[in-house]
Amino acid sequence: MLIGFSLLVAIGFLCAFFWAVRTGQFQDKYTPAVRILFNDDEIRTKDKK
Repeated sequence: MLIGFSLLVAIGFLCAFFWAVRTGQFQDKYTPAVRILFNDDEIRTKDKK
């Protein structure tokens, strides 16, 4: 019973992975690496003016 349940969960994760790849979730490889370098405070103060 546990083996069947673990296979069901594994197939679910595999389907979720293929769905994420197909919808383009892994296309942007550059932005997450440099997001910490962006200064969000400047953007917020420009929006308020």
